[in-house]
Amino acid sequence: MNTVPEPLTAQTIPRSDVSPALRAELQTLLQRHFEGVEPVQFTADLNEKSHVILLRRGSTLVGFSTLLIYETTAGGRPATVVYSGDTIVDPEAWQSPLLSRAWISTVNRLRSSYPNGRYYWLLLSSGFRTYRFLPVFWREFFPRHDVPTPAPTAQLMDALARERFGRAYLPESGIVRFARPQRLRPPFRDPPPGRERDPHVAYFLRKNPGHRSGDELVCLTELTEANLTPAGRRMSTPLPA
Repeated sequence: MNTVPEPLTAQTIPRSDVSPALRAELQTLLQRHFEGVEPVQFTADLNEKSHVILLRRGSTLVGFSTLLIYETTAGGRPATVVYSGDTIVDPEAWQSPLLSRAWISTVNRLRSSYPNGRYYWLLLSSGFRTYRFLPVFWREFFPRHDVPTPAPTAQLMDALARERFGRAYLPESGIVRFARPQRLRPPFRDPPPGRERDPHVAYFLRKNPGHRSGDELVCLTELTEANLTPAGRRMSTPLPA
């Protein structure tokens, strides 16, 4: 007899609510998809974040995303930045938009607590699937294949990356190269045959040729309602509390 799978659920919690048992779950899931996940570094990275979005099927963790929201004047004027940390979803949940919906709902809700300046998403991408999230949900983002990055946006990206990543940031290429990178495991590193014909995927592979070694491409988009694609607007409906 076929059993109906349990539904997926999403929850956002403050990072301070992450218990040792949940931290172990997060690390285990990440290690299934990435090489180079070191417990000490994982804990340090998690501790600097402000929130964790959890995706579960029943009691089983099948995805999560960490984020840090902060205010800065690195670009010369006040801005609020959402910086995405570790993010992973098990293949069995790839077809669900729930984590994306929870992420957009969360950052929309947090905006009221950080009213200063314009609101940006700072994203590092070492995998084409992460980069592909941008054109699905956002109308304008950078860098991209079809429009040069405007000079003011490039200057802001550079200032934010220097502030956040220091010497690990390589401004000439827009890449962050950590001393101890996490690398996607072989089944997840490269697009399946034919997927590279997608212009966004092809651009990511050209722009970040060291992605297999864990190089991270710096990306930026402004988080406004007007910048959402139709798919993004469908994801912006608040989730039940």
